[in-house]
Formats: sequence, C-alpha cells, structure tokens
Amino acid sequence: MPAFAYRAVDARGSSKAGVIEASSPAAARQLLRDRELLPTSVEAATAGGAAPGLVARFRKRIGARALSTVTRQIATLVTSEVNVEHALKLVADQAESATLRSLLLDVRGAILDGYSFAAALKLHPGTFPEFYTASVAAGEQAGRLPQVLEHLADFVENRQRNQQKIQLALLYPALLALVSFGMMALLMVYVVPDIVRVFISRGAELPFLTRALIAISTGLQSYGLAMMIALLAAILLFGRWLRVPANRLRFDRGFARTWPFARFSRQYNAARFAASLATLVQSSVPLVEALNAAAAVTPNVHFREAALGVAARVREGASLQAAMGESGIFPSMLVAIVASGENGGQLGPALARAAAELERELEAMAAMLVALVEPLVLLLMGGLVLLMVLAILLPIINLNNIVGM
Repeated sequence: MPAFAYRAVDARGSSKAGVIEASSPAAARQLLRDRELLPTSVEAATAGGAAPGLVARFRKRIGARALSTVTRQIATLVTSEVNVEHALKLVADQAESATLRSLLLDVRGAILDGYSFAAALKLHPGTFPEFYTASVAAGEQAGRLPQVLEHLADFVENRQRNQQKIQLALLYPALLALVSFGMMALLMVYVVPDIVRVFISRGAELPFLTRALIAISTGLQSYGLAMMIALLAAILLFGRWLRVPANRLRFDRGFARTWPFARFSRQYNAARFAASLATLVQSSVPLVEALNAAAAVTPNVHFREAALGVAARVREGASLQAAMGESGIFPSMLVAIVASGENGGQLGPALARAAAELERELEAMAAMLVALVEPLVLLLMGGLVLLMVLAILLPIINLNNIVGM
C-alpha cells in the first residue's frame, strides 16, 4: 500500500506532519479527517508499484547506523516468525525519522503489490547495497530468510562499527590540523600586521623572513576571500572531474599505488571485499554472483575492476584462489586463507576469518597512522609558529641598527 507524506492542522490549530498509508491521496485525506486533522498537503511519499526508473528517481536514503538498526530489528522479528510485511510495518511505526518510516512503508507497499522482499529492496539501491539484496534473495530462495537476516544484521553492524572506529581515529588529527591552520590564518590577518607595522614605519631594511611574513599577511588580507572562493571552486571542479568513470578509475589507481596510501587502501578494500563475500557465500549465493555483488560495494574503483576480473575468471572455470592470485592486488594472507577454505570446502567461514584478520590489521594501521599524524601536525604547527616568532624577533634584535638609521 502506498504511503503519503502529509501536513495537517489539528483542532487547536497546531501543525502536524508525518507519513500515512492509504490506497490513494483521497483515502489518505479521509483517514486524516477521521483522526480529526485538517489536511493541508498530501503528497506521495513512496514509489511502491511504480516503474523502476521512477522509483530510482524518488528513492530514499538512510545512514549506515540506521541501516544497521533496521536490519537487526527486522531480523529479530522475522526470526520470531513474524512475516516480513508485518515486521516492516512494526519497525516503521517505531521509526523516529520520517524518511526512514517512508522508506520502510515503501518497501512494504511493494511487497503488498506482489514484489518479493529482495525485489522490493532493489527498488532502493541507494540505501540497500547489492550484497544486501543478493543475500536476502538467496535467503528467500533457500527458505532460510531468518538465518540470513541474522547473519546480515551481524555483518552490517560490524561494518558500521569498524567504519566508525576508523573515522573517529582520523577525526582528531584532521580537526587538529584544521584548527591549527585556522589559528595561523587569523594571526597572519589580524595580529601580525599590527606587530610589524612599527618596523615598516621606520623605513629600515628588514630581514628576508620578516619581509616574507609581511608579504604573506598582506596577501591574505587582500586576497584571502578570493583564495577561499578559488579553493572551493577547485574542490567542486575536482568532484565533477571524479564523476567521470575514466577519471575516477585513474585517480583510484594512483591512490592505490602511491606511498603511503597504497597499503592502507589495499587493506581497507580487501577487508570490505572479503567481509561482503563471506556474507554472500554463507547466505548460499552462487560464487560468481557473490563476487560481482561484493565487487560492487568495494570503494576503490581500481580494486573493484580487479574483483570483477576475478569473477570473470571464476566464471571461466578458474578456482577463486587462482583468480585472486593472478590479479596481484589481494593481500597474500587473504589468498592463502581462500585456498585453504576452498580445499576444505569451508570457503564462507574461511572468508569470514580472513575479513576479521584484515579488520584487525586495519585498526592497527589506523592507530599507527594517528600516532604518527598527531606529532607531525604538532611539529608542523610548531615550526610555523617558530618562523613567525623569528620573523618578529629578528628586527627587534637588530633594533639598535634600525634606530640608528
């Protein structure tokens, strides 16, 4: 059943807004009147039953944390023998976000219109990645949807937790650098000019360091706004340049091969790929389809192309271990664990172990990166401050010469 976003006024004149399920806009308005609300606006909030192209245009998006919570809630209800359609309704009723509630009602409406659960999820590719819908489809086909949803909930929660750890680990150095450069800019614009103005008024020949400081300060005062606008424009143009697939592939390839980013990029993408592939294989998704789906959610395009090449080689009859080894991009530890899993008929658990090990190594690398970046930022800022102090103190040291002129 479609959902509609409404705005209404109650008997006291207070504004109300939300999402309501109804068969048509007229039915939605009648339901609101039955609730003693005067509807002022009723618009389609979902695309249930519409063509896929139209659905893609109006698809909803939710964050990784919300997806993790929703997956766990649905998995718990379905495991308790609640049917999917009713589970979606219960979770939607508890949702605090109107966007999330609208999304869940949209999925539920598509199921009521005859879609399978996986097909309904596919109508929202911006929210539910390919590995997610592939796992659900495999669970529906094998009659193991509760087990697959439980496993999928664990995976989504772990992925969200690991991403949050990395983001928090890198947040402090980034804020430290941003605040430090901001303070330096403020000093250059508002403090340094007043300090060095007395030296300029003397007409004395100032040291090179002082003259450079004055030039930079004057440049920031005169062209600071223009420089900021130019920087923002450059960032926007770079973002548009990256939207071109060939440019994105070129950039990601360079990032994956450039020190010191190469190893971190390799570990991060391998961990994402292995974790997604483990979830799909353990959900009984055919290996070639699982490889394609896992590749689709790999962030680095260069790594993604290599993963798709592995899928093509497996489709041709090569073993997964051989195909991954030929690509030359996967860590040797991952290839070795895949080989042992294939030989022992335990590929899914082997991939899960490899993903866990890669995640541990990634956390260690992130911790080491933070441990290195913090002192580097402090040293850089200290060096810049030292240069500023020297630029100001050098004329004072030569004050006698300045006075004598």
